[in-house]
Amino acid sequence: MAKKKTLAPPKGAKKGKNFPLSKDPFFSSESRKRRKIVDDEIESGESDEDNGFVSAEDVEFEEETADEKRKRVASEYLEKIREIARREKEREDKEKDEDESNDEGEKDSLVAQILQQEQLEDSGRVRREIASRVQNPVASDEFQLLVKHRQSVTAVALSEDDLKGFSSSKDGTILHWDVDSGKWEKYQWPSDEALRLHGAKDPQGRATRHSKVTLSLAVSSDGRYLASGGLDRHVHIWDTRTREHIQAFPGHRGPVSCLTFRQGTSELFSGSHDRTVKIWNVEDRAYINTLFGHQSEVLTIDCLRKERLLTVGRDRSMQLWKVPEESRLVFRAPASSLECCCFISNDEFLSGSSDGSIEQWTALKKKPVYIVRNAHPSSLSCSNLELKENGAIPNGCMGNGDANHNTSHSSSAYSWVSSVSVCRNSDLAASGAGNGCVRLWTLTSDKKDVRPLYDLPLVGFVNSLTFAKSGKFVVAGVGQEPRLGRWGRIPAAWNGVAVHPLKLS
Repeated sequence: MAKKKTLAPPKGAKKGKNFPLSKDPFFSSESRKRRKIVDDEIESGESDEDNGFVSAEDVEFEEETADEKRKRVASEYLEKIREIARREKEREDKEKDEDESNDEGEKDSLVAQILQQEQLEDSGRVRREIASRVQNPVASDEFQLLVKHRQSVTAVALSEDDLKGFSSSKDGTILHWDVDSGKWEKYQWPSDEALRLHGAKDPQGRATRHSKVTLSLAVSSDGRYLASGGLDRHVHIWDTRTREHIQAFPGHRGPVSCLTFRQGTSELFSGSHDRTVKIWNVEDRAYINTLFGHQSEVLTIDCLRKERLLTVGRDRSMQLWKVPEESRLVFRAPASSLECCCFISNDEFLSGSSDGSIEQWTALKKKPVYIVRNAHPSSLSCSNLELKENGAIPNGCMGNGDANHNTSHSSSAYSWVSSVSVCRNSDLAASGAGNGCVRLWTLTSDKKDVRPLYDLPLVGFVNSLTFAKSGKFVVAGVGQEPRLGRWGRIPAAWNGVAVHPLKLS
């Protein structure tokens, strides 16, 4: 006779004892999600006292799904915009008496206008008019030293909310600082063994050991990742929440001179002295592609929300890369080599040259549409500059017509435009050099020209510039030496990060 098959008790049931069907999860009427939560609580066996304090907010949103969280965040943001619209409406219609229905309809239309305007500005379709609102700086409005470094600052980056900043210097130090208070924390480099575990490879060529000299920084839009690159030919990824090293990307055969994240994504682009541009995905810790085209070192790189790259190299060219189309546009410098570049919009760019000029470009023309000659004249003796006792930096900038040839430097390195920056999706730009000031510029969209706005005095080589997204301040990375060399020195300059407030009307 064939043996009767008996059903085995569920896993975890003791042998020799009857197992009630009510405890079998197959016959349970509860949902899988609810069952999983109950089982986890039973298996953990921990009480509220063991877990510590549990806030009311954690209990309220404990079972919230991802869609529900997105809906809640969107509703909170919409309520915030409605509150702003209500205040605007109250200011405009203090003396008007309208019925409640019309008033609510106008509030909703105002909310829609605010959201539409923000979307257009974030996408770059509408340029914000900030330059006309910047007030003339007074004597008390000066660059204030926020963070000090031992050697020249090579890169400065700001988080998306303008609250946190990052800076690096030639001594390999990477600092994470607060914009309001100036309190800083240092990133600790891991050991050689930890670097190898994170993906770093042994140095090749002339390099005999890993160098910590950092030349470039970039922070992701969500503020989670910080990327750094330098003389060790690796792209290093850091977690900004814990300030720990999490990944090292090898592959470049020369120093990594520039980095940028694509806005709103974890896609990272790196430029190197090996004449290539590499694409990485930081979230997946993956290499994507390599772009070839430059005939010399890549110096600067920039990217907006679209998959378009703007790079400048020592081959006297600026190139616009259209990554999905696998094509590029090459723009040749009219005179000397280009040193830096940045996007104004998706089809307009700004660049600085080693001859002291600033060029405005458009994607429709291979030549600049406007050139500012002698934008940073080397008209002062940088060795005679002195710092004030209170830490403020005095006005050492002179106009184009006030050049004193008896005190000016014979070398033109002090007038090289070493950095340019544009306040995102606006008409306000800034440029820096070693002549003693940071210059603000107005970018006019109708006439396609660059007009001088104000001079902000700052002693030293301005190696990096960045604006707050709101346009309320500008941050400069300054040092006694240029970022990529030692062909000039200003002993009176600070090595650090300086911040200048901008008052908007």
